[in-house]
Amino acid sequence: MRRKISGRTARPRFAVAALPFVLVPALLRAGTTGKISGQVLDRQERPIVAVTVAVVGQPFGAFTSTTGQFNVLNVPPGVYEVRVTRVGFKPTVIQNVVVSADNTTKLDVHLDEAGITTETVIVSAERPPVEVNLTSSIATVRSQEIEALPVQELQDIVNLQAGVVDGHFRGGRLGEVQYQIDGVSANNAYDNSMSLRLDRSLLQEVQVISGTFDAEYGQAMSGVVNAILKDGTNRFHWDVEAFTGGFLFPGNSDARRTDYDFRPVDIRNFTVTASGPLGLPATTFLANIRRYNFEDYVYGRRVYGVVPDRVFSPAVNDTISVASRGDGSETPLGYNREWSGAFKVTNRSLDHVNLSYQAIYNHIESRSTNYAFRYNPDGMTAQRTGVLCHGIDGTFTLGNASYLEVALRQNYLEYKDMVYDDAFDRRYDAAGPPEPDPGTPGLFIWGVDFNRFEQMTNNYLLKSTYVRQISQVQQLKTGAELQIPEVRFGTPGTLVYSGTQGGNVQLTRTNEPGVDTYWPVFGSAFVQDQVEWPDLTLRAGLRLDYFDARSYLPSDLRNPANAIMGMGIPQSVPQRTSRKVTLAPRLGVAYPITERAGVHFAYGHFYQYPAIGNIFANADYSRLENLQSGTSRFDVVFGNPDIEPEKSVQYEMGYKQALTLDFGYEITAFYKDIRNLRGVEFIITYNDASYARLANVDFGDVLGVTFALDHRKLGPASLSLDYTWQTGQGNTSDPIETAARADAGEDARPRVSPFNWDQRNTLNLTLAFEQSDRWSASAIVQAATGQPYTPEVESGFSGGLENNSGRKPVSAVVDLRAERIFRWSRRRASVFGRIFNLFDARFFNGNVYTSTGSPYYSRFGIRDEATLRDPTWFYPPRRIEIGMTLRSGQ
Repeated sequence: MRRKISGRTARPRFAVAALPFVLVPALLRAGTTGKISGQVLDRQERPIVAVTVAVVGQPFGAFTSTTGQFNVLNVPPGVYEVRVTRVGFKPTVIQNVVVSADNTTKLDVHLDEAGITTETVIVSAERPPVEVNLTSSIATVRSQEIEALPVQELQDIVNLQAGVVDGHFRGGRLGEVQYQIDGVSANNAYDNSMSLRLDRSLLQEVQVISGTFDAEYGQAMSGVVNAILKDGTNRFHWDVEAFTGGFLFPGNSDARRTDYDFRPVDIRNFTVTASGPLGLPATTFLANIRRYNFEDYVYGRRVYGVVPDRVFSPAVNDTISVASRGDGSETPLGYNREWSGAFKVTNRSLDHVNLSYQAIYNHIESRSTNYAFRYNPDGMTAQRTGVLCHGIDGTFTLGNASYLEVALRQNYLEYKDMVYDDAFDRRYDAAGPPEPDPGTPGLFIWGVDFNRFEQMTNNYLLKSTYVRQISQVQQLKTGAELQIPEVRFGTPGTLVYSGTQGGNVQLTRTNEPGVDTYWPVFGSAFVQDQVEWPDLTLRAGLRLDYFDARSYLPSDLRNPANAIMGMGIPQSVPQRTSRKVTLAPRLGVAYPITERAGVHFAYGHFYQYPAIGNIFANADYSRLENLQSGTSRFDVVFGNPDIEPEKSVQYEMGYKQALTLDFGYEITAFYKDIRNLRGVEFIITYNDASYARLANVDFGDVLGVTFALDHRKLGPASLSLDYTWQTGQGNTSDPIETAARADAGEDARPRVSPFNWDQRNTLNLTLAFEQSDRWSASAIVQAATGQPYTPEVESGFSGGLENNSGRKPVSAVVDLRAERIFRWSRRRASVFGRIFNLFDARFFNGNVYTSTGSPYYSRFGIRDEATLRDPTWFYPPRRIEIGMTLRSGQ
């Protein structure tokens, strides 16, 4: 019994969506910042009072207390110089001070008494290879490191971190990660995924928290990714990056089941970034634009046309269809054509106030490769995505020890996947559905894909955070957040093919299930206390989350559509979904054993409300009005807007040690107890029929150990390595898995087996070589043992073998990047090359045949003939890119 609410408001376009913000004067972001903390002493270890500690070139500073201690708050991530001055002492400048988001940089300084000369003492700060004061597992990748690696986008960086397997963080399901931009959520409420694609040219720093995290972060059970964007600069600066490339696999074309033809411009990228003063008082800007074209290595040929030829046959006294001829031209089966960019204005003209407006956008036209359409490529659907995330951020300094951050954002996304926009487009009638070639399995010779889907999210978000340094060692942070998304999704017209008569395709069009709109509400509040004593760091927090689906369900699930009549049988009425409130405690402790070694422990409760697209899909219970006595409806899992939040309780304990100033390691053990996952329950009606619907019935657990090694310098070389062993298991890997088993007549009772993504051993190795301002080279090696699959004994049967009891083969892939740097005048230029999948590996934890466990052959060749011909069954081949960069003022 779902209340139809589609059509209440017209969907805004980008120009309308941006209107509330472009009317506001161009207003620093309320992003995540760090802190510089330490003590100033003389050479006799006595504290020095009233010392000025200033961040050079920035409006940040502090004075030392009577104990010589200081705190510089609200410092954006970056590398700075810190100047320490006091009358009677030599000025001291500490270079290369690295500040990370939401972390404290320790900086203890010794001043020399001033003699006859007043020269400045220059000191270089060395960031330790391990941070002994961190209470959880945090990987921080800075812009300089990002530029040196063979990566292009944010997701490439995330997938390199320990505990991350194809988007799964420490064994969790997809959609359990909170993605943030400058400390504010950028997730799409429809599926809890990242709404934007962020190019590396925009990234100042990326933080990946793969374990427990503070109470500040919510709507996530597995991890947090915080992307800190670059700011405008005080001097005008620009840089350009361009590259081109293609797939190179000569001699391996037969093994890859496709023709080889090197196309060096199938991949094209051009990025321009400019920043500097805007011409207004204390105002800077950052502008970025990117054009990216990608064409897949598998090409199709227009052998047949989309519309078949109609030929009259006297034998059948009717018009029949035969394959029409295409023009024979080649085209990539899959492609991606993207315009993206960002604009940011920052104003610091008001005392103690930083204001900014930022906008990030994506416009992507793409097509997913489907080898079945290789002779009819125009019959595939195309995907169109438009994203605009923009808003106003403000930071208000309220005194020497406190500040307030406020952010107002709009995250807007539109997505369409269809051939023609209008379901009544007559081209659907002319083409008809995809027609398989009777002589070649897995080949369509005419027709178009009837799949139609669209989705829109328009999310308004308000977030406020107040930070106060209560004492030298204690900092309190509290805040609140409100999200009011409008989520629209569904099938805008369903096409049903009923045959061909008289040469005309017979199509029935229906609006079911249609496109509906939902207006849920998310709210949260948190308090986080951080105490940093010299020999102990304590972070304790409490988070409150609120969710209201603002929807209705039948009051009696045993008679959901009021189709069962009779004495004593209750009739359903619409019943409003309940409001959900959860409290989540978090605790983190770090205990430095020495200056170079420490242990940490973290514990927390983490809640997440399921994605709107999951709980509202198929939530129209009126579709059960024809459910007959004694029958079942397991082919469709009905949605449940009244579902409870999912929950995990996580524990983490680790030890870290710096063996030298450049070499350190860390070992961490973790455990996750996962409850209330989305699963399926079976409802038996009053007439002994049954149907399946979403409920909080699934469960699982994850146990693992990570080992990380970081060697910063060895001459021109540096090395980082992380290894993860983990085991994740539960009763299902997918919410509808139980219903699928029941629909197939299999045993649907709960069972515990490895998750589909249970990758027991994962190794990431990064090697880098650099000679400053001359050249650099880096390599990434990823190796993994196989993920599970269910072996098949006979065609279509597992022979009683346990679910996911087989393991795919071990696999590895290597990526390279090399750069040669040139300088003249004040400009910096470079040429670079990148090779992805250096050894042209065909398999990297992808598809295998369940009858053999091999990606290369099957015991049931006739049944699997289509996939045995399909080149996209394998991992993408070797890809080579060559490019150049040009920068000013460096």
